[in-house]
Amino acid sequence: MQPDPFDARRIGLIVPSSNTVVEVDFARNLPAGATLHTARMFLAETTEPAEREMIDRYLPQAATDLASLYPDVVAFACTSGGAVLGADGERAMIEQLSRTTNARVVSTNEAVKSEIERHHPDRVAVITPYVGELNARIRAGLVGRGLDVVHIAGLGLSENYAIARVPPARILAFAEQQLADVSFDLLFISCTNFRGLDARPALRERFGVPVVTSNQATIGATLEALGLSLPGPSDARVVSARPVPDARMP
Repeated sequence: MQPDPFDARRIGLIVPSSNTVVEVDFARNLPAGATLHTARMFLAETTEPAEREMIDRYLPQAATDLASLYPDVVAFACTSGGAVLGADGERAMIEQLSRTTNARVVSTNEAVKSEIERHHPDRVAVITPYVGELNARIRAGLVGRGLDVVHIAGLGLSENYAIARVPPARILAFAEQQLADVSFDLLFISCTNFRGLDARPALRERFGVPVVTSNQATIGATLEALGLSLPGPSDARVVSARPVPDARMP
């Protein structure tokens, strides 16, 4: 007998308005015992000023909206949004979200750091779609947790909608281009609007190291908060995704 969806655990997902990837990845990996409910914060550009405005101006209403459906857990799904606040600022944001929604809160930025630390890497490489100022914030957050970031490179995209249009094959090709001469033992693909989850199997095969992505870490941490596991592989941290064809960045 299939579980009654109206008895399922409710996940409240807070996303930038222009994000078209994270909900797809969540839906693809949602177990039968959970349902997904999304609230949006306006964001058109992935720049530090725009992300601060998103959090200051639009996050409070998104949280209030989600509170009305009594979520069991809330996921703040924006890696760079958490990073621009810094560790103390993000901690305060999470506490306020929890008070507003009366639910446990998972943030992508924190979920990523915890997932990276689980692998105990010595040298972390990072690939992002971001401009330089956001890359600096991502690096600072990882270094602040005692991680050695040996290389970080971004595609330089500042339009959030355009980030979602980058195909997985281009992510793979960009990583190959940037990391050809870099020694690292873990690769992090940042951004919940970047198709890193789809690129993950090919990246793991190409580089032979653990690959952590924003959406993989967020989904895993959110389901863990509910006491649920991912459907599919026994390794709950390995989220299934479509294979990526071999291609080179144009």
